[in-house]
Order: sequence, then C-alpha cells, then structure tokens
Amino acid sequence: MIRTYPEAVFKSLSETMDPVLARIYASRGVNSPEEIECGLDALIPYHELMNAVEMARILFDAIEEKKRILIVADYDSDGATACAVGLLALSEMGGNVDYIVPNRFEYGYGLTPEIVRLAKTRHPDLIVTVDNGIASIEGVIEANRLGIPVLVTDHHLPGESLPDALCIVNPNQPGCPFPSKHLAGVGVMFYVMLALRAEIKKKGNPVPNLAALLDLVALGTVADVVRLDRNNRILVSNGLKRIREGKANPGIAALLSVAKRNPEKASSFDLGFMLGPRLNAAGRLEDMSLGILCLSSRDFSASLDIAQKLDSLNSERKSIESRMQEEAYSILENIAEEPGYSISLFDPTWHQGVVGILASRIREKHHRPTFAFARGGAGEIKGSGRSIPGFHIRDALDLVSKHHPGLILKFGGHAQAAGLTLMEEDFHAFEAAFEETASDLLNESDLERVIETDGFLEEEELSLDLAQKIASQVWGQGFPEPGFEGIFTVIEQRIVGEKHLKLKLQSGGKLLDAMLFFHTESLPRKIHAVYSLSVNEFRESLTLQLIIRHWLPAIQEGEDPSFSGARPVFSSREGRN
Repeated sequence: MIRTYPEAVFKSLSETMDPVLARIYASRGVNSPEEIECGLDALIPYHELMNAVEMARILFDAIEEKKRILIVADYDSDGATACAVGLLALSEMGGNVDYIVPNRFEYGYGLTPEIVRLAKTRHPDLIVTVDNGIASIEGVIEANRLGIPVLVTDHHLPGESLPDALCIVNPNQPGCPFPSKHLAGVGVMFYVMLALRAEIKKKGNPVPNLAALLDLVALGTVADVVRLDRNNRILVSNGLKRIREGKANPGIAALLSVAKRNPEKASSFDLGFMLGPRLNAAGRLEDMSLGILCLSSRDFSASLDIAQKLDSLNSERKSIESRMQEEAYSILENIAEEPGYSISLFDPTWHQGVVGILASRIREKHHRPTFAFARGGAGEIKGSGRSIPGFHIRDALDLVSKHHPGLILKFGGHAQAAGLTLMEEDFHAFEAAFEETASDLLNESDLERVIETDGFLEEEELSLDLAQKIASQVWGQGFPEPGFEGIFTVIEQRIVGEKHLKLKLQSGGKLLDAMLFFHTESLPRKIHAVYSLSVNEFRESLTLQLIIRHWLPAIQEGEDPSFSGARPVFSSREGRN
C-alpha cells in the first residue's frame, strides 16, 4: 500500500527540497522544512515537562545537604541508559549517587516492596526511579513506611491511580502539557538533569555540558522503540552526531568496537540492532548491572572488557532464541487449526529472559498479537507479549483481567508490548480469554499484513544522491525509513557469504546493484519488490545499491499491485529487544 500525504503540504515542501523527499516527509506528518531540522535549540524546553523543575529543586537540595541518592533502574536498554545518564550527570553536579537494578528473575519489574527493602540496605536518603515507578503503588507505600522519599521518572502509561511519591515526572501522567508524549525513560531523566543543571547554574555554581550524554539518550531512545517524533529525532540526531565526531562515551565506543561498527558512520540501525541487543543481553540472561557499568565507566579499556562480556552474552542469547524459535514453530505446526486472532505459547524449558524476543518473532511471522511464557517461581509463569497495529495489548490485558478476576496476577505495558504473570495451571484459561478478547477487538482485515511503501521511483530518481540524502536523516519507529516499490528484471544473481543473494537488476534502461540478505533461493526472471536505497562503499568508491526488503513474482497487467497480505521473505536485522 502506498502511503498517502496532503497534496498542499507536498507542494509546499517541494518548493525547498527534492520532490521525492517532499512526499516522504509529507506522508510522515512533516508540515514544514523547519520540522526536519534537528538543532538542539528546537528541543521542547525542560520547564514544559510537568514537575521537572520541582524535582530539580529537590535534587539540588539533596546535593547541597550531601544526601545519598539511590537510582532504581529498569533492566532493559532504556533503563540502563537512563541510569547511566543519572549516575554521570548527578556525580558531575556534586551528587552522592549510587544505583541498584532489579534482577528480573528474582524481583521482577519496577519498584516493588522487595526492591525497596533491598534498597534500604544501602541507607539511601532519596530513591529516584528511572524508566519505572509510575505503577509502583505498593513499592512507594513501602518506601514511605521506611522513611525514604521517592522521586519517580518514567514514561509508561499510568494506571487508574498514581503512586504517593514525593514528585513524579512523566509526560504521560494526567495534566502534563509536554507536547511530546513519546519520550523514552532516558529522555525523561535527561530532561530532569537539564532542569537540575539550570537550577545549579541559577545559584552561580559551575555546571557540566550535558550534551556529552546525548549518545546515551540516543541509544536508549532507539533501543526502546519509542516513536521518533520531532523532539526524539533531535535527541537521536545529536547523539549520533557526537558518535560520528569521535565524542562517544567510552561505553558506547566499546559496544561499537565489539559490534565491529564504524563510529564515523553510526546510524540509528547501529543503535537499535547492534548495540541495543548486546546491552539487553545482560538483563535477559544475567544482570543489567553489567550494562550499566559499561555505559557509566569513564575508561574505555574498562568498558571494552565489559562490552566483550556483553557480546558473549548476546551470542548465547541468540543461540537460546534460535532453539526456542524452532520449538515454537513446531508447536504451531502440530496444532490442527490455523491461529485464530491471537497466539499464546508456553514451554516449561523456555528462558524467561528471551520470551519477549520469541513473541516478537512469532508476531512477525503470523501477524497476530502474541504472548510467549516461561516458568517463573512458586508455580507462576511469566509472559511477554507483542502486538500488531491497531491492537493495544496492554488495554487488552486490562479487559481480560476485568472479565476474569484473579486470572492475571499482575500485568503492565503499553500499546505494542506488555508483560504479565499467571499461575502455570491457568495458562490455557488465559489463552482462551485472550483469544476471546482479541476476537472482539479485531476483524479479519486487521490480520492481513500490509506493507506500506513510498511508491515508485522514476529511473532518474534512482540515484546515489537521493540515497545519501535519505541516509543523512534519522529514521525509526513512527518515522519509518523510506521504502519504494518497483518491477525489476533479474539480470544476474549469485550467492555471496553463503547466505545472501547479490543481484543485478534492470529497471527500464537502468542497471542496478542490489542485495537480498538471508536468502539463497533463485528469484524468478521478473519481481515486484519493495526496497530501500543504500550507499555501498567499496575501496573508497561510493555507489547506489538497492536493499530488497520484500518481493513477489511480478504481477501480470491488470492485477492488483498492492502488497497487502504479502508474506515478507526478508529481514536483515537481528532483534533489538
């Protein structure tokens, strides 16, 4: 399906830019050329984020009084980067700061009463949550009982009531006027640090350059797959700029090194699909403290040692994921009926830290809201879910919980991802209840995969110049990388690297180099393909190369050219989560 755009906006943008770029931007909600500029001066001011200034004053007083500040982090990339931003910024501004991060297998997610009691052993005067806390009603009650004030920084959707914290900063809490509701947890913490910096500067004290932390903000923002609205694109763009200029934090430089990625050409792809999985591997298989140590170290060699351990953990994670994926496919193949409106899978041998990735893989293959479960403790199973467009999976769990009281022990999440806990004996009851809810909320057309494209390119538009212009922008969730479609004749094809196809394609009178990754079967003579433009660098020579994302045998004249329902046959990207 070709993306649509307002014609008036397209005409206006075309006056100042390439018409192809104009239609790309217009279809993504850009209304003026200024909206694609990524200067830091265009960031939404910190004082528009409700309670940021108030929290900054509390932190300033804590620093002045030499109070012990304890950060309680989440165990994913967003939580790790948010924690690192807090550790580095607060320590540079004179804070006495430490952190703990819950082990997902022992404590689960968020500021639970158990984590508060663990935190108490560190004798903190103040707890600051990052990327969690908005749903920690009981945890904050316990902290208040123990006399430890709690500052909550989070970005997740709140429940029906808020925790009784000393201060809450969350763009999604009721009454917050902040225009960007898509800040990641690391973005929220960065904004609080901006407010604290201003408070310290107002008192006439020296302040650090917080722009030095933007690469951490960029990593957490991309890895958490939040929507890249303009404010987030500014944060990510400037973080990438620092990396390309050789100013990366030691931890990010180390992760790029073990991933064998060139910092001078760092992209959002590197952040989301190369660094994110390596960082997340710590929280999935062991303890995210390892990732936080990597990111918060000021010494490259120390960070490199940790990054190598993270790289090994990520390889182990991929091996576990591969086995679980084969087992999941086997389960589905042995089911007599086709999947309904949802998929719920459980295997007692599956790894609790990897079920989220497994759910994502199954969702991609079958285009159904999917939950995968692994055993927890005390007879419980832990599930991680991924959704499809138009289905708010956290709200769906809320409906299941209301229609079947007591079935779900606890749950949380957002529109596209969620987690929950059940008793193992209740798995099939949940499977039926979730399917019932999904069938009420979805229809058959929702289950058809629709591949959106930016239309066809003319021969003269297939150029290295256009590929370079596209490569200069930040693309990601909610602001997707441009993809085009076309009919091509396959002139040459050969296998390279034992698992990829290198192609020579013809479009009209133009010959084009192309790659189809992770595919070795021969293509038909003519294909209808969805592709992206890339810049291929070989021996210091830059050339245009197409990356084939999806393909079908070329349609005959008069047939519907839509890719609606097409089976994707290609993905070059390893899972980011």
